[in-house]
Amino acid sequence: MSRATERLRVIINHLDRPPAAISAAPTSAATFQPSQRLRYTFDSDVLTPEQRLFYEQNGFLLIKNLVSDEDIDRFRKEFEHICRREVKVPGLVVMRDLAILNSEFVPDQKAVSKLQDFQEDPELFRYCALPQIVKYVECFTGPNIMAMHTMLINKPPDAGKKTSRHPMHQDLHYFPFRPADKIVCAWTAMEKVNRQNGCLVVLPGTHTGTLQEHDYPDWEGGVNKMYHGLRDYDPEHPRVHLEMEKGDTVFFHPLLIHGSGMNRTQGFRKVRSHPQSISCLQRLLPCWWL
Repeated sequence: MSRATERLRVIINHLDRPPAAISAAPTSAATFQPSQRLRYTFDSDVLTPEQRLFYEQNGFLLIKNLVSDEDIDRFRKEFEHICRREVKVPGLVVMRDLAILNSEFVPDQKAVSKLQDFQEDPELFRYCALPQIVKYVECFTGPNIMAMHTMLINKPPDAGKKTSRHPMHQDLHYFPFRPADKIVCAWTAMEKVNRQNGCLVVLPGTHTGTLQEHDYPDWEGGVNKMYHGLRDYDPEHPRVHLEMEKGDTVFFHPLLIHGSGMNRTQGFRKVRSHPQSISCLQRLLPCWWL
């Protein structure tokens, strides 16, 4: 007798019996409790249950060595081409820190502190299409994703005016799109990032709160006019300094409160969104996805 036939016979036998003759037997299933529904991540074979739970609780997740040295070196070369004005990119915003313009450590970079909206540059935008980046992004946004905002941060050494600091803030403050829980930032270090050159600082768990009021930071010794910061947050909240190696990538929620300290080195710091005395500059590659 086939398995299907046997199952059908059992079902018909149950249907033919009077209700009173059917009784429930205790099984292990009686003690099973369904798992808690996760709010900020999607079920896939990319994130482990532990990684999903960590992001749900903390609002960020660091993946080590996600982007290759070869890719990052190509991105760095393209950044230098742009700084030397060897290429022109439509819609690209090039930001400079005037406080270090006359004491620049890397002459051909012209005190550039940030490239913003590089989507029309095929080489830099290739970052947003890297399969290893996209597969993680989909764990937080779901399918049919869009890259909504792109930057390359070249964090300058501080010239004594504390302009290299980035105040505590929430990225959602800058975004007109929603829903917030389906937005994620992929932030890749283009070189070693540590507390000395002003690594990212996050307040774990603050992604579960609401969007708060932002304004120019009221800092001693001057104000960083490039950025807004939170008007009010708990300075005693536990914080994590995200020290990263070249190629490491952190994904975080747009409501997560974060910022960065001064670059106290004698170089710049790059993030694609950070090598060596001149490599102490910090470059990062951030990209926000919806």
